[in-house]
Amino acid sequence: MQFEHSERARTLLAQVETFMAERVLPVEHLYDQQARAQAVPATPAIVQQLKAEARALGLWNLFMPAPHHAHGAGLTNLDYAPLAEAMGRVSWASEVFNCSAPDTGNMEVLSLYGTPAQQERWLKPLLAGEIRSAFSMTEPAVASSDATNIRCAITRDGDEWVINGRKWFTSGAMNADCKLLIVMGKTSPDHPDTHRQQSMLLVPKDTPGVQIVRDMTVFGYDSRPVGHAEVIYDNVRVPLDHMILGEGRGFEVAQGRLGPGRIHHCMRLIGCAQRALELMCRRATSRHAFGRALGEHGSVKEDIARSFCDIEQARLLTLRTADKMDREGNKAARDMISAAKIVVPDMAARVIDRAMQVHGAAGVSQDTFLAEAYAYARYMRMGDGPDQVHLAALGRALLKRLG
Repeated sequence: MQFEHSERARTLLAQVETFMAERVLPVEHLYDQQARAQAVPATPAIVQQLKAEARALGLWNLFMPAPHHAHGAGLTNLDYAPLAEAMGRVSWASEVFNCSAPDTGNMEVLSLYGTPAQQERWLKPLLAGEIRSAFSMTEPAVASSDATNIRCAITRDGDEWVINGRKWFTSGAMNADCKLLIVMGKTSPDHPDTHRQQSMLLVPKDTPGVQIVRDMTVFGYDSRPVGHAEVIYDNVRVPLDHMILGEGRGFEVAQGRLGPGRIHHCMRLIGCAQRALELMCRRATSRHAFGRALGEHGSVKEDIARSFCDIEQARLLTLRTADKMDREGNKAARDMISAAKIVVPDMAARVIDRAMQVHGAAGVSQDTFLAEAYAYARYMRMGDGPDQVHLAALGRALLKRLG
């Protein structure tokens, strides 16, 4: 088995790394300054500027897999992995290349399942980076890790669908540039097949009845301007042609969307962890305590070595998963996707935690990226399915195959 990236991927990686080093990292803190200076959350000016530059260089929509190359770069998952890792070194950098969640998943949904009219109205401006979008699935009143629990009601009234329900952690919805919500709800709550009860609708954010209640923070971080909104849908009406794929096929769409999204998060988290390790090494050689450099203390050296091992193991698992997705398809690779989703966020949180410890008080402050990166890594042990769900699914599959 070889994880050799194509010549084109290597060329793009060099370009992305150069762009990150020369254009993104020098203005990392400017993003936060501009985001927090806004009365209404919107994509900061520095990001809009960098997006134009990246697009002019052809560093655009790099996530879109090969079968849908007409809409993107046409890279395999394996070739995209190092690019996503490079972007993951800065929390907001993926948007610069139009490769950020939740837009990537929503674009793949529209590419795979959207009608020509839906693609013209929503996919085209998303691919151009002109608008942003959100995915509205999780609910505060039920354990949404089991999607069959979802209670948001979708009923038909003549030539319209009517939505009533409450969602939260609808990532992206706080942004004024967000124009589209993809909403999952139940159209057939009494259907005997619990996985055929759900449907997905395309809901313009400015539709009457869509109420943004508040922004949910993660360890106090509000992820401004993207946000994780709590949203009430109060008799929200959309035309029948706003349904994705068909009635009762929402679970199918969700599974198709979440597989690539999960592996993309893993790729980005490896970038977070790698940057944390590099910062840890620099700190360990530049700071002294008790008469010698921090790196000369045995416990620090061990933490650095363990972190290197952890990252390399997680990276190899992620690359192997991406390779299987490319060769056999997302469904065939679901066990590997679950394994990566279990391993990588946990690994990243451990490595970042060690780096924070070496940095002392600075590690938990706004002066490094570590605290925010830790919040992201810890959150991703729940986002796109908690550890327990993936462990149960993987264990069940292994018992069936090997028991």
